[in-house]
Amino acid sequence: MLVSLSWLKEFVDIDEDAKAIAEGLTMSGSKVETITSYGKEISNVVVGKIISLEKHPNADKLLVGIVDVGTEKLQIVTGAQNIKVGDYIPVALHGATLPGGVKIKRGKLRGIESNGMMCSAEELGLDESLLPEYQRNGIFILPPFPLGMDINEALQLKDDVLEFEITPNRPDCLSMVGIAREVAATFKKKFKMPVVEVNESEEQNPAKVTIEATDLCFRYVARVVKNVKIGPSPMWMQMRLLKAGIRPINNVVDVTNYVMLELGQPLHAFDLDKVENKHIIVRRAKEGEKLVTLDGKERTLDSSMLVIADEKKAIGLAGVMGGENTEITDTTVNILIESANFKGSNIRHTSKKLGLRSEASSRFEKGLDPEITVLACERAAQLMEKYCGGTVLKGLVDEYPKPIEKTVLTVNPHRINRFLGTELPTSQMIEILEFLEFKVLQKGDDLEITVPHFRRDVTMEADIAEEIARLFGYNNIQDSLMKNAQTTLGAMTKEQELEEKIKEVLLACGLNEIVTISFMGSKDLDKINVPLDSPLRKAVKIINPLGEDQSLMRTTLLPFILNVAYTNYSRKVQDFKVFEISKVFMPKELPLKELPQEIKTIAIGMYGKDVDFYSLKGVIEALFEVMGIKGVEYVRAEDPSYHPGRSAKILLGDETLGIFGEIHPDVLENYDIPVRVYGGEINLDKVIQYANVEKRYMPLPKYPAVERDIAVLVDRDIFVKDVEKVVLETGGKLIDKVELFDVYKGPNIPEGKKSVAFSIWYRSYERTLTDEEVNVIHNNIVEALDKKLGAKLR
Repeated sequence: MLVSLSWLKEFVDIDEDAKAIAEGLTMSGSKVETITSYGKEISNVVVGKIISLEKHPNADKLLVGIVDVGTEKLQIVTGAQNIKVGDYIPVALHGATLPGGVKIKRGKLRGIESNGMMCSAEELGLDESLLPEYQRNGIFILPPFPLGMDINEALQLKDDVLEFEITPNRPDCLSMVGIAREVAATFKKKFKMPVVEVNESEEQNPAKVTIEATDLCFRYVARVVKNVKIGPSPMWMQMRLLKAGIRPINNVVDVTNYVMLELGQPLHAFDLDKVENKHIIVRRAKEGEKLVTLDGKERTLDSSMLVIADEKKAIGLAGVMGGENTEITDTTVNILIESANFKGSNIRHTSKKLGLRSEASSRFEKGLDPEITVLACERAAQLMEKYCGGTVLKGLVDEYPKPIEKTVLTVNPHRINRFLGTELPTSQMIEILEFLEFKVLQKGDDLEITVPHFRRDVTMEADIAEEIARLFGYNNIQDSLMKNAQTTLGAMTKEQELEEKIKEVLLACGLNEIVTISFMGSKDLDKINVPLDSPLRKAVKIINPLGEDQSLMRTTLLPFILNVAYTNYSRKVQDFKVFEISKVFMPKELPLKELPQEIKTIAIGMYGKDVDFYSLKGVIEALFEVMGIKGVEYVRAEDPSYHPGRSAKILLGDETLGIFGEIHPDVLENYDIPVRVYGGEINLDKVIQYANVEKRYMPLPKYPAVERDIAVLVDRDIFVKDVEKVVLETGGKLIDKVELFDVYKGPNIPEGKKSVAFSIWYRSYERTLTDEEVNVIHNNIVEALDKKLGAKLR
């Protein structure tokens, strides 16, 4: 929520600067993220009018203009193409300063004197992306302001804008009046609402409203304004919208957005002449019903969605976006103002389902106050009469089937003090609550509190205690120790610390953590091709299962990873990388006589455009590196769940740590996943057992290394790891590092052979090695490769 300080001060009298207000509100629970200042770096920029415009004699893309700035007429050279004679523009005079420390001086452009600069909106510090198309990438065109008027005054530019992080339980703060209430309560100032007075004509409002889906629409208010004149809204309104991050469109639409920001109630304006029989019907969408929304996209709806319709067609997606068929255009004359209250969860569901999020939906989905609808509608009608030249027809349509009653709570001040660890007098509690517009009635030792309609998040005594605490100031509450209780120092075990480190590694590798249930069915094992005689089939049976598909304690995590992969793929998720750390349950014997062995397991799954076997192997290698586990080998695996030529077992000596690879195509077919998926399972208990995360200091080597490359021809079925092993064993301690840099099969290589090339670094930490010593070791390696693997030097 972006809040203009100058706008805010219309609702609360406060002299503090933006920084003090930000600090105060942050301490009272309304967190301020940033403060952006406008206009403070701008000086000597005034309103000017172009009185002549000619082509530059020495440049095709430049224009020479004469600009009247009130006190004098200046010649200015510009490259802008969006200007014409008679336009009012911002002019930076000689000696002017602009945002970013830019200083303007008179000078010459291609031999023609230029005595200032015509300014774009961006050069004044405004976001051009929020401006109309004709205002972008060119000079900022102004309405007819007095010539020579300071631009900060003309545009009300000098301002501070506070960006608030509003929590979902406080939709009332998604408005100027909501933040103003918080400012008034925090600084103990008087809060005032905008004065709303509507001048109605004698002509009766012809609109009708029918709410068919009363469970999804709680209230619908409508006003009709006739004979509006579509045009730009006042510059002050446009500037307030720009500072709030909303693009000005026209006076009617700008009024609805302005009132939404001011009061927190989203509004919508329909072209009344396009509404069949002027009858608004709030109903569920029909299955497969089509609606082209204001963004020009056709949406296919279903019966879970709420639409605004007339007697023939849908004309808007309730709480999300209006329809193109009733859009306000330059030819619109009569409009209907909608101010409604919808069920938040339904708006959120519709917005997510269609992938369509708007300023309105982001407010409605949090649950708005239905009592503000009338005030917002009247405020919009008031502004449209004033700035759109319209006539407000007599009568307000207000359909409110089930009015919501205010919440009344009874709380005990002594209990609140004990809860907070404070000793506040009851009178101070009452004062705080009344500043927040709670009505408080003291009844004996208790307080009867009527919660204001806009604070629907306050439902219990603990909420009242929170309101008192945050306004009193958390920093003013004295520290106190727990009484009548023993305190102990909490700490994680070594195993827990290592598990957290493993999670950090996997997250750093781009994986997301998932959590699935611990129950499975025999069909889960069938789908991953587990043989009937496999130990994974000997699962613990649950006596009272929720169903056949959850009748066993799981013995593998792979089916659950694939279920999540299917869910993501079916929802068009293009890149999928997840992990789960959980237990599998392996019974020691059946029938069960003692608790099964619980083995903590890491399961990984991934698919995507750039994902292959080596992507998964890289994640696993990173995991072992951080865990300090060395000597891990990867050998071809034969497991029916995995592709026979693209899977590997993870070995550490004689111990099997896990298995990973490409999931077997038959398994993927069982899950209806048409893309390659890579997965694996690693025994976390064994990883923790062999982990060595202690780091030892190693001094930098004093003596240089000698690098030699070696390339040998070996049989294609010999693993690179076997070649590397022979090199290391033969070279002994004098080998500092071995690095593979090439594996080649193709022309000039005999059939059935491949070329494997390594870089070998030889180093002694006690002396400088001679070429003769290195040659002896290198030759021994060549001979050992030939003897043990039949490798021939290329």
